[in-house]
Amino acid sequence: MRVGTFVLGAQFPGQGQGEALHRAVRSAEVAEEAGLDSVWLAEHHFVPYGVCPSAVTLAALLLGRTRRIRVGTAVSVLPSAHPVALGEQAALLHLTSGGRFTLGVGRGGPWVDLEVFGGGLAAYEREFPESLDLLLRWLREPRVGAAGERYAFREVEVVPRPDELIGGEPGGPEVVVACTSPKSVKLAAERGLPMLLGMHCGDEDKAGMVALWRRHALDAGRPPGEVAAAAHVSAGVLQISDGAPEARETLVKAMPGWLRQGLDAHVTVDGRQRAMRDPVAYTELLCSLHPVGPPRLAADRLAATSERTGITRFALLAEGSGDLAATEENIRRAGAELLPLLV
Repeated sequence: MRVGTFVLGAQFPGQGQGEALHRAVRSAEVAEEAGLDSVWLAEHHFVPYGVCPSAVTLAALLLGRTRRIRVGTAVSVLPSAHPVALGEQAALLHLTSGGRFTLGVGRGGPWVDLEVFGGGLAAYEREFPESLDLLLRWLREPRVGAAGERYAFREVEVVPRPDELIGGEPGGPEVVVACTSPKSVKLAAERGLPMLLGMHCGDEDKAGMVALWRRHALDAGRPPGEVAAAAHVSAGVLQISDGAPEARETLVKAMPGWLRQGLDAHVTVDGRQRAMRDPVAYTELLCSLHPVGPPRLAADRLAATSERTGITRFALLAEGSGDLAATEENIRRAGAELLPLLV
């Protein structure tokens, strides 16, 4: 089982954006010191829900500051980026980090980002498969051209080639896809790409998505060994305390204010109405689903999720207290007290 931290760069009420980003960087540094497997970086635009606008840029910084831990994007929003530009950045980070970079991509939402960056609603609603396939070709082929609905250009040389990692395994960086619907599960499965599953989902939903992924992957002709070995990632919340009530209280005091402020700030590109979760109820749901409590309870919950879903990689939000010192302590306790129980 591989446990990593999920870093949102969340701006809690009363905090500055620089403070949120400082906590994000320290979370990654402490995660490496504590022995965690990975750091996963979120990307958002124009909202305090998360103030990192470029997960791949923050990944570059953290790969330079660390030596062992794996760093991934969770996720780079593909409709707001050119697939070739993102592919070039991913190849650069893969090669210069010794293969420690994972590129997570997703469709994002129908947000005003699509207007600002020029992708338009079509980039979100229809053109994600074309963008994903172009990105994958860039990471796997020596020369690439395009003649699609969205992208059309003459064949060009891929530089740097992501398969030229010195002393490493052949192939480019790992690519995972954020999946929130049967359609996105099918898309990832047909391409043999592992899924990143959200923290709002319980074990039953995640097990169903994994089973659906396996069926689609086999139907698409993916090798059975590849299908069985797919390393999906489960996002969640982590709060280690001496007792379960204490852990829940920490999150219920801090997270609803952040969720209310952050989620309310999202603006749809076309004015469509969207349902808002109740922040307190959502926080309580997350506490019930994920490793929130003493180390033994946290370990049991991770083990149960792994047994029910087959997932062995976790990206766990550790900054739910909104406090830098408490976040660092939470991550250190995860390394010292939780990880030994998962061996």
